[in-house]
Amino acid sequence: MGRVTSRRRVVRVVDGTVTEPVDTLVAEEPLEIRVNGRALTITMRTPGDDFDLAAGFLVSEGVVQRGEHVAGIRYCAGATDDGVNTYNVVDVVLAAGVPAPDPSLERNFYTTSSCGLCGKASLDAVRTTAAWSVAQDPLRVEPDLIAELPDRLRAAQRVFDRTGGLHAAGLFSAAGELLCLREDVGRHNAVDKVVGWALRSGRVPLRGTVLLVSGRASFELVQKAVMAGVPALAAVSAPSSLAVDLAEDNGLTLVGFLRGASMNVYTGAHRLGLADRAPAAPARS
Repeated sequence: MGRVTSRRRVVRVVDGTVTEPVDTLVAEEPLEIRVNGRALTITMRTPGDDFDLAAGFLVSEGVVQRGEHVAGIRYCAGATDDGVNTYNVVDVVLAAGVPAPDPSLERNFYTTSSCGLCGKASLDAVRTTAAWSVAQDPLRVEPDLIAELPDRLRAAQRVFDRTGGLHAAGLFSAAGELLCLREDVGRHNAVDKVVGWALRSGRVPLRGTVLLVSGRASFELVQKAVMAGVPALAAVSAPSSLAVDLAEDNGLTLVGFLRGASMNVYTGAHRLGLADRAPAAPARS
């Protein structure tokens, strides 16, 4: 399997003093995801938890909904000139009776580590119909507990401590227990790895959970949460307007700018016990 980090010598300048230390960098390599032997997409990712990444990607795209929909996942030949397997190609074999991905999902060029939706063959395919409804999920969680989650996530980020260059996604129970943590150079990959872990563990739909991401809350991250049945998504940075619209349309609780004891609750404030304490939200413009 590929390395999660690599080391490079750098020239460092601090207050006019020049040194040449060795820096630890997060690895970024392509991963080709195949389904039943047919190439579906190539994503740039940090090696590790590749089977989770592939499974979570297929949940996000609406190809599979339960663990039994996947018959197996394996690495394929992706050898270098020296005959060494690069572990950069995985093939997901669907269970009998599970339809293959619609051709409209095939991506004609790379999915970058910063954008989970680049290369969509059809914009209409973005708004995938979710198999699970999160609107009626009875999750209730106190704002004070939500405020503690970033510190709990950060404390568990082992690779970030060495590189400072990774996004993280953490899945928490309603009681604040960290159920799964995944790191990746891409925000969407980290979330797919969490969702894939849940699928392979028989936990999807992820009712009664909170998904925390270390960056912003974009449309694709809200979509991934909805597709996995997660009722609450929290981010340490800002959401986009389309992310808020999608969260509201699907009954997802969306929290942004989660920093210390402060946060913005954009949708689903009732799950934090705030619906009766906050003024009515302005209409969409």
